[in-house]
Amino acid sequence: MHINVVCPHCLKVSSVKKKETYTAEHCKECGGSLLESKPLNANLAILDYFIHTSDLPVIVDFWAPWCGPCLTMAPHFEAAAMAMPLQAQFLKINNDNAQTQNPTIIIVNIPAVLVFKNGKEIDRFTGARSSKQIIKWVEKYL
Repeated sequence: MHINVVCPHCLKVSSVKKKETYTAEHCKECGGSLLESKPLNANLAILDYFIHTSDLPVIVDFWAPWCGPCLTMAPHFEAAAMAMPLQAQFLKINNDNAQTQNPTIIIVNIPAVLVFKNGKEIDRFTGARSSKQIIKWVEKYL
C-alpha cells in the first residue's frame, strides 16, 4: 500500500510505501528527506492543498506571535512533529494573518490545534499542551 505525502521542501506529492518505521525516504521530485518533519509555516492556501492532497492526517497549530501560551507550546508542537515523521504532517499558521484571508475555518481561542483527515476537520483542541499530550492526541487519528 502506498500513501501520498506532500514534500515539506518543494510541496510536490510523493507516493511512499506505507511502513511501520522508516530509515530513509526522499521526495521523488526534489530529493529532500520526507523524514524531516519540522512543522511547516503555512497559510490557508497551503493548508487547503495539504488537506486535499496528503493521505496523512494534517495537524495544524493556529497561533499568534503575541500569544504567551502559543509561544510556550511551540517547542512542544515541534517536538511532537519531529517524533512522527510520515505518520502525520504538521503545519503552523499565524492566526492574525489567516483571519485577514477570508477564512473558512473559525478560530476563537489560540493556540488552537486542528486535525484534518480525508479533506475535512475531524477534531481540535485549544490551549497549550506538552509534546507527549500532542503525540497521544494525534495517535488517535493515525
